Amino acid sequence: MSFASFWNRNIGAARLAILSHLEYRIDFFVDAIVQPTLSTGIELAMWASILTVGGLTQLNGFSRASYLSYILWALFVGRVSANWAYEMEMDEEIESGTINAILLRPISFYEYYLSQFLGYKISTLFISFACPMIVTLVFPTTVIWSRFPGMLALLFFYLFFVHTLSFCVSCLGFFITRVKGITGMKNMALWVLTGESFPLDLIPEPYKAYVLHLPFASGVYFPVAYLTGRVGAEELMQAFVSVAVGIVVVSIFAWLMWRRGLREYSGIGA
Repeated sequence: MSFASFWNRNIGAARLAILSHLEYRIDFFVDAIVQPTLSTGIELAMWASILTVGGLTQLNGFSRASYLSYILWALFVGRVSANWAYEMEMDEEIESGTINAILLRPISFYEYYLSQFLGYKISTLFISFACPMIVTLVFPTTVIWSRFPGMLALLFFYLFFVHTLSFCVSCLGFFITRVKGITGMKNMALWVLTGESFPLDLIPEPYKAYVLHLPFASGVYFPVAYLTGRVGAEELMQAFVSVAVGIVVVSIFAWLMWRRGLREYSGIGA
């Protein structure tokens, strides 16, 4: 298999994802801008009220501006790092038997959805970040723009981990029914463990150390905390290592489940 063949088929899958989402422009606009903007407005109002009512100028050693900057970026970053939509598609493919059509193509099931996932996320990245960028330029925040490339690099690396995790959960469809319930529980857990719901440095010790060493914290907390000055380069490198270990571990489980699932799978239909 040549590199050109590998590149062309993955670019084709990525283009398919971009075109299919752009076909429904209102859905695309709501998903990339409206939903995270409304959610961020609610979160900002809530945290501003908490800090004002409590008469707090600092919380856990960080200023009011630091918390509001974190919340401003957290929900948009969380929207980019989430994979619930393609995970649901993978669940449906395995549950309904339409996975047969993909198995016959010259591209693996994992690779097919990874290319679509990355294509869609990269194409919507700066559209999704338009709102926090504008707010950051207009109002005083703790954002350090020189750290933006590092934040993007970690976020992009995390996408490989979260897709592999989604693939692993989807492979449960070979063995159990209603795997979508597990997908929902997993996504609720990630909402907390990534730091999208609140900054993870608010967790008391020793639990905070455990949570921050998990790869999930690199979905929202570490990229946003690095961008807003809550952590430095050392913590960012720790996050890269954590995600790398997470990819290796989850990939092993995913490969074993996929191989075992295919041996037991009886496809019916498409």
